Order: sequence, then structure tokens, then C-alpha cells
Amino acid sequence: MEQHQEQYKRAVLWQGETGGAVQCRLCAWRCRIPVGQTGRCRVRKNINGVLVSLNYDKLCAANPDPIEKKPLFHFQPGSKSFSIAAPGCNFQCVFCQNWQISQMPQLGTIEGSYYSPKAIVDAAVRSHCSSIAYTYTEPTVFMELCAETAQLAKQMGLANVFVSNGFLSPEAIEFVRPWLDGINIDLKAFTEEFYRDLCKARLEPVKETIRTIARQTDIWMEITTLVIPGKNDSEEELRAIAEFIAREASIDVPWHVSRFYPQYRMEDRAATPQKTLERAYDIGRQAGLRYVYIGNIPGIRAESTYCYSCGVLLIDREGFTVKSNIIEDGTCPQCGAVIAGFGL
Repeated sequence: MEQHQEQYKRAVLWQGETGGAVQCRLCAWRCRIPVGQTGRCRVRKNINGVLVSLNYDKLCAANPDPIEKKPLFHFQPGSKSFSIAAPGCNFQCVFCQNWQISQMPQLGTIEGSYYSPKAIVDAAVRSHCSSIAYTYTEPTVFMELCAETAQLAKQMGLANVFVSNGFLSPEAIEFVRPWLDGINIDLKAFTEEFYRDLCKARLEPVKETIRTIARQTDIWMEITTLVIPGKNDSEEELRAIAEFIAREASIDVPWHVSRFYPQYRMEDRAATPQKTLERAYDIGRQAGLRYVYIGNIPGIRAESTYCYSCGVLLIDREGFTVKSNIIEDGTCPQCGAVIAGFGL
């Protein structure tokens, strides 16, 4: 036990069971892990009846990004977010854009460097960032580093955001509430078949996370759907997603419909046609969503924020750059409509 405490970070959100097994309560898999084994994510291991994190000291990315890159368009627009990641994920998406680090543990290695939470926060301050983003991989599975860094960040006046697949347990949502200010959730599709076949995951827990965050927390939420030709791009499925967001979350939740590019194990299909994304935009607006954005196609009108009431251009974006922002105290200066968001 003493050796374990010196070598590994004790995990959060788990409970011991008879025979030395443990149950992880971090995500919706709720893995039951025998002694010497890891959970589905391969970065949480049962060592002598104690669940530990294998990636707490394995930071594999750390750099300032525009907050718009997350994408978060209604969260401190125009600011920078210090973005960090540790290896691992509880999904195995065949189209993952960061598979080299998210799937690293599935291939048997966990590589990275140790940086203390204080060093991370100090780097964020030096970089003139307004927030820290836990991103690139799945932040849920490096929760220990997230929590310690985020609490220190709050003390320094920085906000905290997750970019997540939304597969959190209810306990994890409660755990992050005191220090998580924003989240972008990938709602990857709206069928269990898609999640099962392409992500080795399940849809329903993601939907429940979205409902819970919208209805029971003050965490600002935006939702992204990567639109993949022939997989989740039918009008029926896109309409189901948009109507779910409007009905179960809020018409004020921004929906980002993003262009797919061939990646990882899905290089057999072309990038998403622009007209498909424009149709998705129209479907979102028809469903009553006030803010729909098209991603991964720079220079189009649907990157910018317009007042849902009077139509005036509020935030003019090009790519990840904010060219102008005329929102005043969270309202439209022309008609006074309240524009939902965090730090607008």
C-alpha cells in the first residue's frame, strides 16, 4: 500500500467491493474492476483493492487555444483557453480526430510528462488565458488532474471548461459542479447503433448527461455533432438531435454542426458536403434553436452570432478569430434581447 501511494494518484469516485474488487463510479460504464485489472478506459487500475489513476502525471498536450476552437462560442468570446490533455478515453470512436493520444492506452502505452496543477495554472496565467480547457482526449478519465487544477484555477480567477463525450456518471456531474463553468458535449448521433458500432459506447447516458446539466446545474453547455456522410447525416436524424436539444435542454443551447474529414479508421468516405451542413443549420433553426453554427468550414456566415430577436450581427467570426463583438452586458444593443452565455 505504501508503495502504491508513492507511485500512483489515488482515484476519485469509486468504492471497494468484497474480494478486493472495486467499482469505478466516474462514468456511465461503472466498471467493476478486479485486483490487478483496469477499466475500459485503461487508465484506472485496481492495485491491491485501491483504484488509482495511471495518467495523472502523464500530460500529453498543453497550449493556449482560442476558446472558439473548443468550440465554445458563447463563453468568454475572443479569449484564450489553456488547453491540456492526458492520454485515454472511455470511447473508441473509429473517426477520432485525436486518436494518437485518446487511444494510446488501448494500444498498451500511457506516455506524457508530469506537470503539477500549479505549474499548469501558472502557464495559463503567463499565456494571458481566461480559462483552462480539459480537452483533446476525454477529461472524465483524467478527472484527478482536472479537479486539482480547476480548483486552483478558480482561486486565480480563471474559468474551467470540459470538451467531453458526455458519458459522465451522475456522481461525476455532481463532483464537477463546484468548479466547472462550461462544457461542450459531443452528441455524436441519435441512434444506439451508431454509438455501439462506431464508438463502442451507448447513447442514452449522453442524453441523460445533457438533460442533467441543462436542468440541474449552472454549467454553460454547448453541443457539437460531427456530421458524417452516410452515418448520421439524414434529415430525420439531424431533426431528432435538434428537437432533443430544444426540448430536453434549451433553445438557448448552441448547436455546432461540424464538417467531417477522413480520420483514423474512417478514411473510406469523403468530407461532409457543405450543403449537408447548411441543411443541418436550417433544421436546427426550424426546431427553434436560437444559435446554430457550422464548423470546420471557415468564412461562412454561420460562424457568426446573430440576435435571435432582431437579427443584428453581434459577434463577427472568421475561423477561430473574433473580429468584433457588440454584445453589451449580455444583451443585444439594438433590441435589448438577452443573449445566453458565460462572460459575454
